[in-house]
Amino acid sequence: MSTCEVINPATEEVLRTVDLLDEAAVDDAVAAAVAAQRQWARLAPADRAGALRAFAATVDAHIAELAALEVANSGHPIGQAEWEAGHVRDVLTYYAASPERLSGRQIPVAGGLDVTFHEPLGVVGVITPWNFPMTIAAWGFAPALAAGNAVLLKPAEWTPLTSIRLGRLALESGLPEGLFQVLPGAGPVVGERFVTHPDVRKVVFTGSTRVGTRVMAGAAAQVKRVTLELGGKSANIVFDDCDLERAAATAPYGVFDNAGQDCCARSRILVQRTVYDRFMELLEPAVKGVVVGDPTARDTEMGPLVSKKHWESVSAYVPDDAPVAFRGSAPGGPGYWFAPTVLTPARADRTVTEEIFGPVVTVLPFEDEADAIALANATSYGLSGSIWTDNVSRALRVSRAVEAGNLSVNSHSSVRYTTPFGGFKQSGLGRELGPDAPLSFTETKNVFIHVGEPTN
Repeated sequence: MSTCEVINPATEEVLRTVDLLDEAAVDDAVAAAVAAQRQWARLAPADRAGALRAFAATVDAHIAELAALEVANSGHPIGQAEWEAGHVRDVLTYYAASPERLSGRQIPVAGGLDVTFHEPLGVVGVITPWNFPMTIAAWGFAPALAAGNAVLLKPAEWTPLTSIRLGRLALESGLPEGLFQVLPGAGPVVGERFVTHPDVRKVVFTGSTRVGTRVMAGAAAQVKRVTLELGGKSANIVFDDCDLERAAATAPYGVFDNAGQDCCARSRILVQRTVYDRFMELLEPAVKGVVVGDPTARDTEMGPLVSKKHWESVSAYVPDDAPVAFRGSAPGGPGYWFAPTVLTPARADRTVTEEIFGPVVTVLPFEDEADAIALANATSYGLSGSIWTDNVSRALRVSRAVEAGNLSVNSHSSVRYTTPFGGFKQSGLGRELGPDAPLSFTETKNVFIHVGEPTN
């Protein structure tokens, strides 16, 4: 069995050595999950709901512990990490209401009674990324469990610690052995086995578009279901009729949250030319005001990048001759620190078209509404975005015209567990969250019951 050292990105110190599972261990986990799922699906809906509420309560009792793990493993600021742990609890609580509400339909037909049932798929494999380990894991495992499935969760190699702890908390809360298992391992081993194993009936993958296309292609061999949440290059569109001061003050937090390691990051700011210069004047102090530093400090707003390898990837987009308009500040010394950076490149520059996944934002001028829409859509991605305008008609027109799955008007909100989340184009396939998420982990079964002719 191979191992992986987990590094604190703020100090570069080794936190822990984690065992990475091999293919045989995955097969054993699948076998245990198949058996556990059969028992879980037979439980009364109220009992499954109660078990999920107990899981949520156990998470709630360990918010501080989970947050401290995320601070150390991922470099997330403590306030953000506490919110993330609470989010896991809230997502579990929300989907705990689903087992008793997964009702089918009675469809009027001639000659009998027709009813539908939502049957669980069986075993679901969830592959999560390193940028939001706890939250994105919950988006997969909570609705899947609510729908009556077993879940195997493969966390990212860089950031497995909170997922491993959640797996143990699930058992402590009373969930059956084998029902929810966390399987640390390499993507080409554990993740690949999720794709190829015939008893894993769905794979939920969040990560790069490059890897997502491989997951999708592999799943096709078994006609296996997939949900894919992939890359993004989202636009923050600023029209000249908006509250420019507020748009500029909030823009850094639309892209530099989690050090820009967010597929929803508004990493392209598009500004109407008539207010471009004024916007840049307002943006500079806002960027320089972002507090970058020790993730354990309460006033920290942005921590380090997750690893040295990722720091090198982000740095490659900002060479010495890059068109830097201005930068914020970041600590020196140990840690994978990167200052918030604003670029003003040409429209065709790779910083405008490629996902950097770091605290680097490009600012581009546009002429009018049509130009803004064309520029926003000039990407293979379509995940999120923001539109700043005080004109309601324009807000609706542009919202309908921008090719993205999650848009905000006069804000940068993208994700609520009560509403659907997912992307257009190469940003993904399917939707997570919202009231209908458990249905994506079920098969619809139709049953017709012949009632015969009436008798006298």
